Amino acid sequence: MIKFAANNNLVGYVPPGYNKLRTTLLHKERTHIEKLLKSIKETWKEKGLCIVSDGWTDSRKRPLINFVATSKKWPLFIKSIDGTKEYKDKHYIADLFLKVIGEVGHQHVVEIITDNAFVMKAAGSIVEAEYPHIFWSPCVVHTLNLALRNICAPKNSLQNEVAYNECNWSAQVADEATFIRIFITNQSMRLAIFNSYFPLKLLTVAKTRFASIIIMLKRLFQVKQHFRNMVISEEWMLCREDDVGKAQTVRDYVLNDLWWDKIAYILRFIGPIYDMLRVADTDTPILHH
Repeated sequence: MIKFAANNNLVGYVPPGYNKLRTTLLHKERTHIEKLLKSIKETWKEKGLCIVSDGWTDSRKRPLINFVATSKKWPLFIKSIDGTKEYKDKHYIADLFLKVIGEVGHQHVVEIITDNAFVMKAAGSIVEAEYPHIFWSPCVVHTLNLALRNICAPKNSLQNEVAYNECNWSAQVADEATFIRIFITNQSMRLAIFNSYFPLKLLTVAKTRFASIIIMLKRLFQVKQHFRNMVISEEWMLCREDDVGKAQTVRDYVLNDLWWDKIAYILRFIGPIYDMLRVADTDTPILHH
C-alpha cells in the first residue's frame, strides 16, 4: 500500500509530513491502542493475572526475554528485554520479574510462569519471598515436553542413567521410524509407490517438539497394513533406482511383528502425556479443566 501511494499521483490526497507522523499521528495511534487494551487490563482487578516469560534468540542472535500478561480475557504483551552482555543468573531474572510486577501492580499478580530450568526456579523463589501472595509455576507444556524427551530421546549421562537404560529402546524405534520416512520421501520412485498405496501422508518431526515423534509413530501405525502391502508388492521389489540395502532394511522393519508391537506399546504408554499436552498447549485458560 505504501509503495503504491509513493509511486502514484493520488488526486486530492496529501500525505502527512515527517513531523506529523512521528508526533501527532503516533500519539493518536498509541492512545487508540491503549483504549483497546483498557478492557483487558480492567479484568486484572477482578480476576488477577499471570506473568508468563520465555527466552528466545532473534534473527540477529540477540538473547531476548519476553514478558506477557495472561488473564481471563486475552494475553497482553508487556515488554521484551535484550539480554546481550548480561549474566542471566537468578538475581538478574528475578529483578526483571519484580520490575514487570511493579509495572502491572503487584496486587493483581497471582503467579509467574516460566520453564522449569533451575535458574528460573531459583528466580521464582526470590519473587515468592518478596511477594508471598505470588507463586511460581513451571510451564506445563515445557514440563511435558521434557518428559517426552526423556522417553523418546533420552541422553546417556550420569544424572540420566536410569531413564536412558529404561527408555533407550523407544528412542531406537523412533530413529528407525524416522529412517523409514526419510528413505521414502527422499526417493522419487519410492515416494510415488507410497502415494499409490496410502491415503495419508508421512509427517515430519519438529526438533523442538517431542510430541511430534508420537504423531509420526501414530501415523505409521495407522497405515501399518498399507505399509506391509507396499513392501511385498511387485513395484517395491522391482524398484532399483536407490540403495537396495536400505530398501531391504525398511522391508525388514515393516514385516517385523515385534517392531510394530513396540510402536503400539510406546503409543499406549505415552498416550496420557500426549493427551495432556494437547489439552494444555493452547492460548486459553485450561487449569480448571
